[in-house]
Amino acid sequence: MPLQISDYSWQQTKTAVFVSLPLRGVCVRDADVFCTENYLKVNFPPFLFEVFLYAPIDDASSKAKIGNDTIVFTLYKKEATMWETLSVSGVDKEMMQKIREKSILQAQEKAKEAMEAKAAAKREDQKYALNVMMKIEEEERKKIEDMKENERIKATKELEAWKEHQRKAEEQKRIQRKEKLCQQEKQIEEERKKLKHKSLTGNLASRNLAIKARTFLRICMRKSHIFWFAEWLHKQAEARRATNTDIPELCDLKEEEKNPEWLKDKGNKLFATENYLAAINAYNLAIRLNNKIPLLYLNRAACHLKLKNLHKAIEDSSKAYRIMKLHLRLIHPTKLCKMMLRRFGI
Repeated sequence: MPLQISDYSWQQTKTAVFVSLPLRGVCVRDADVFCTENYLKVNFPPFLFEVFLYAPIDDASSKAKIGNDTIVFTLYKKEATMWETLSVSGVDKEMMQKIREKSILQAQEKAKEAMEAKAAAKREDQKYALNVMMKIEEEERKKIEDMKENERIKATKELEAWKEHQRKAEEQKRIQRKEKLCQQEKQIEEERKKLKHKSLTGNLASRNLAIKARTFLRICMRKSHIFWFAEWLHKQAEARRATNTDIPELCDLKEEEKNPEWLKDKGNKLFATENYLAAINAYNLAIRLNNKIPLLYLNRAACHLKLKNLHKAIEDSSKAYRIMKLHLRLIHPTKLCKMMLRRFGI
């Protein structure tokens, strides 16, 4: 049976009661404190301190301080009055038991309410956190969608501008070719008139005949070269239009990346920044799309020259030479490669 502690001391003010209880050498960890508005109990085996308070207290704000082998209780009164004694008098065992049971029930109800309030607060916090996360995700999703839409609009505008530029360039080239042909025809007509006029004079027979022959031959060669150049440009335009987009590996490319001209410009920009390997990759893809554009081989040859892959440079120069079909009888592909070496300063 536990030993009741009676050597405690207490003091009071109108608002608080101070109770000092010695622990008598018992470890602090073994002390069990239980307090309600009408009941205070401290169990530290083999000792027991129990008091049925004179008036109700505010057990939520009351506190206990343990130290120096003593427990000091600060109990705040619900009514600011002075107590006659610490413990209510005239309480029999049955009344004590009822007070104990009532105190335990009150403590259990308060604990249950505290747990329910804590659980409700936790649910509210989780709900708030979930709403915040959903709002953040929605904002991020909207931001990504806006970025995608802006990029799509920008890419569409760039593609339309590039198509318009290409159309204007082709139209300008066609007009220039037509003007050159008209100019050459006028020159030939003027030369014919001059030759006819000179033939009517008859004063410079042999010398004029030689001059006429040389002039006529030069004009014919110039005209044939112009017609050949016009035909070559026409073939180049046909080659650009003959883009091979049926390759399975190229199905995932964007529309602009399937254009050899766009890839050629991209390779030229990479070449200008001295990123020769990336430029070679761009030219390789453009050649897979259309292998009839000689400039792609020449540009790739220039990249190989910068990387000092001379055999590959000669091979690409030879391919460009065969496609262009220029009248370069005196320029062998090897000599063309040497010329490009001097041109790019390698």
